[in-house]
This record gives sequence, structure tokens and C-alpha cells, in this order.
Amino acid sequence: MAAAAAIDLHDLCHWYGSGSMRRQVLQGVNLQVEAGEVVLLTGPSGCGKTTLLTLVGALRQVQQGTVRVLGQSLEGASRGERQQLRRSIGMIFQGHNLLRCLTAEQNVQMGSDLLPGFSYRARRDQAREWLRAVGLGDQLNKLPHDLSGGQKQRVAIARALAAQPRLLLADEPTAALDSKTGREVVELLQRLAREQGCAVLMVTHDPRILDIADRLVRMEDGRLSEAEAMAQSTRG
Repeated sequence: MAAAAAIDLHDLCHWYGSGSMRRQVLQGVNLQVEAGEVVLLTGPSGCGKTTLLTLVGALRQVQQGTVRVLGQSLEGASRGERQQLRRSIGMIFQGHNLLRCLTAEQNVQMGSDLLPGFSYRARRDQAREWLRAVGLGDQLNKLPHDLSGGQKQRVAIARALAAQPRLLLADEPTAALDSKTGREVVELLQRLAREQGCAVLMVTHDPRILDIADRLVRMEDGRLSEAEAMAQSTRG
């Protein structure tokens, strides 16, 4: 029996507002993302990409349609059920959401705090390893207000990876990064997908990273269309 897709969406619809102000932002979205697959989602601003990520990430209640994430159905899921599912999902959003009173190392260690059976030393060592992987090995003890926007983004990426997620959702992860660093970061995400079987769904406007995708999907006016498939020489 084939394993279930990491993301399986059928006829997903979503609205904002009510009454005369009600506006449909997702219209009959169908999407499947397999374990170990990297899918990039492109499209103009305001077309529903971030809304889609928040629904897949169990941050919003499903209004209409079928949503299965890591084998769990989200229609009618309780807040507690959605919260439990999020422990298996890494999320990288543009706001960073770092705790201002914690150092870079401590913020990243929060990700590995979700892992069972890890000692404090193991979690600390893993936090340092991920910070080195995103090029911040010399910024371990800096507080967020002492970091640039790009450095904060890299801390947020390291924190998401430290949780060893089965699914990674990323909203414009390279937006605040220079060309070289952005490339290094997405290659790190690609390696996570390959080596750990983590599914990756990434929203991007960055044309420099499109070649890392297994598939490109475009959203416009709340609808998805499949773009050119990207053959990966690293795929077995």
C-alpha cells in the first residue's frame, strides 16, 4: 500500500469577511505533495499563497474542502488536534517570530525542545549545528535586536529545521537574504527533503531558486495550476 501524501488537498475553498464584505481567496484548490518532495508555489501578491500555507500548517480552521496533512484530516479538527499536528511541521514565515529576550542559540533550541528524549546538551549542540549550517556560527549569543533582518531570518530557518519536521512550510524564506546566502539556505532545505524524507512547500518570488524544485505550482486568483516540472539530477 502506497504511503499517504504529506499534503493532500481536494476542492479547498476559503473566505475572509462576512456579508457584503465576504471575499473568496481560495477556489477549489487541489494539491498533493509527497514525502521528500520540494514544491515551490509562485504567483502575484494577494492571490492566496500565504492563506494556503496557514491552512496546511493547521493555523486556521478549514472552512470547505478536504485537507489531509501527514495523514491527519483537518476538517473539523479541534484546536488541540491542530496544535499536536504542528509539532511535526516546521514553519518559516516572514515575521521571524523570534523571542526578543532569547539569544540566537536559545531561539533555535526552542525547535529541538519539541523532540522527545533529547538532553539539554544534545539540544544545545544541535542548535549550534543548525546555526553553523545557516552561516551564523559566530552569532550564537546575539539577541534578535543585535541581528540584521537577514540574520533573523536565518535564525528562524535554523529553529524550524532543529525540530526535525516531517513537513516544512516556508513563506518567502529568501526574501531578506542576499543571493549567496539565499542559495545556501534553499539547498539546505533541499537536502533536508532528500535525506530525511521531509516534504517542503515553499512560497517564493525568487527566480534564482526555482531550479531546486521538483515541481513548480502557480497560484492566481485563488486557483492553482501546475507549472513546468523540474527534473532533479540528485533524484534517484
